[in-house]
Amino acid sequence: MTPGEVSAALGRAVERAGGCAADVGLRCVGPGVYRSPVALRVGVDAEVVANFVRDVAGIGAVEVDGGFLRIVVERPEELASDVARNPSYGWGRVKAVAWADRPRTFDNPGFRVRYAYARAAAVGRRARDLGVEAGPPEGLGRREELALLALLGEMPGWVRQGELGGFLVRLADGFHDVYERCPALPQGGEEPGALHAARVTLAEAARVALGNGLKMIGETPRERI
Repeated sequence: MTPGEVSAALGRAVERAGGCAADVGLRCVGPGVYRSPVALRVGVDAEVVANFVRDVAGIGAVEVDGGFLRIVVERPEELASDVARNPSYGWGRVKAVAWADRPRTFDNPGFRVRYAYARAAAVGRRARDLGVEAGPPEGLGRREELALLALLGEMPGWVRQGELGGFLVRLADGFHDVYERCPALPQGGEEPGALHAARVTLAEAARVALGNGLKMIGETPRERI
């Protein structure tokens, strides 16, 4: 489930509980884990809302903590496929950011973001050259992969706030960690397998999110730097 789908499900549940939820205030706090104060904001019973959300397909668990709702989706890794298939993921209006083109080192946050996009695009090109097709995002359990999934879930919240520059640096760093520690492509005579296909999908999701982020802050994404 995408953050948008979780938000929509929560909004419907609030309305069924007798409230009006124009903005549920959903915030991603982990891979597939979301938190919302909407019940407190609109004055409805959080337990009633939770019960309605629990009935939604794709929701694994809903907890109530001091009026806050904590929602856990059943398959957090599916967000990678959802983002990879959605070229407009996270799109919205945000402030422009002026990052210098140089130095082209990791000390420059702009370079880190641009290079992450270029790396993600390169994974897709090399995968096609090697005949490795993107596949279901199953088996994405490494710490770095889960951290990247959580960052992808955070993106719509930062877009709603209109602040994206700092988040894009975090997203880029998350992808660099995955790229360097969780190889998406076969190495050393290794045969391609399901995990490679899953990681290609994750790389494509990162490419979509980073590319949209760069466009929103006023840059043209470059596949080669």
